[in-house]
Amino acid sequence: MSADTEPTAAATRPKTAENRAQESDDAAQPYGLPGKPLARGPFLFGLVGGLGVLTAIAIAQMVVQSLSTIILVVVAMFLAVGLNPAVEALQRRGLARRGAISIVFAGVIVAFALFGLAVVPPVSQQLSEFVAAVPGYVAELGKNPTLHQLDADYQILAQLKTFVTTTLGPSLATGIMGAGLVVLNGVYTTVTLLVLMLYFLGSLNTIKGYLLKLVPASRRERTRAISEQILTGIGGYVAGNVLISVIAGVLAWVFLSVAGVQYALALALVVALTDLIPLVGATLGAVLVTGVAFLQSVPAGIACAIFFLVYQQVENYFIYPRVMKRSVDVTPAVTVIAALFGGALLGIVGALLAIPVAAAISLIIREIVVPRQERA
Repeated sequence: MSADTEPTAAATRPKTAENRAQESDDAAQPYGLPGKPLARGPFLFGLVGGLGVLTAIAIAQMVVQSLSTIILVVVAMFLAVGLNPAVEALQRRGLARRGAISIVFAGVIVAFALFGLAVVPPVSQQLSEFVAAVPGYVAELGKNPTLHQLDADYQILAQLKTFVTTTLGPSLATGIMGAGLVVLNGVYTTVTLLVLMLYFLGSLNTIKGYLLKLVPASRRERTRAISEQILTGIGGYVAGNVLISVIAGVLAWVFLSVAGVQYALALALVVALTDLIPLVGATLGAVLVTGVAFLQSVPAGIACAIFFLVYQQVENYFIYPRVMKRSVDVTPAVTVIAALFGGALLGIVGALLAIPVAAAISLIIREIVVPRQERA
């Protein structure tokens, strides 16, 4: 056999498993084999550890700086879950989900509009009456003989004029601008909250399905059942809390109207709004309304104090247990502790979210942790 025929014969020889593995590695790694790993010395360990610490600090700073946005998103999701039972109830009556969401969302917008129409006119009227009465107050002060004598001795009116023009005027202008910015910020936050709530309400089933895909298939059904029970409890809590607030507002409006207290509707809405806050909300609303009634007349203030004292006992021992018995299964002590911790962490928003979160944790402990402990 000649030398020219040797390569052809070598090429026709069958490839061994080692050769095939080598060719497969070359095809899978066209840029060559990776080199040896870096030595795990103290420098590399310290570098990786330092980068981990810096990353953790950066993440913590991002969370702190975006805390208001996170709270807004959480509250929007909470409201969407709370309104979902109403949407599902309309769906059971034959409406499509999109139509049911539109009706529920329109109801929320109408509620906000009615609240604004009931509260804004009395406040603006009071401010207008005060501004109109200011010249009369000044005229009465000018007729006072004691003030005349003090002005002659100490030039009080001239100093007062200087104070108003140089200090009080700019301060009031700055305060008005700040108040305007606060109002605009509140309007922006409210609109953003409503838009987020609408999006979450429309895609709630999609979000639940996506999150369930992250759970192992063997545990997916149990996780779905537990999550549905948690969401049902949150929805029941929101609906029950709103119902209790509506009852408080309606009864307060009836009483204030009978007692002849001015702006009864606006004050009743204040009672309903503050009654949403756990633990201290009902007392806060009662104190505010009673104080306004005392400014009108002492008998009206005393009557309001007696009414709210009696009504809070009825609400705490009769209305609240009956409304909430099918929504959140949490003992009263846990409810109080959860509301206190939530209020300390996130203020009013934390107090509102604390009770359903405590109910969810209680359900998880009862359904997952306790059975594991029983099998151990």
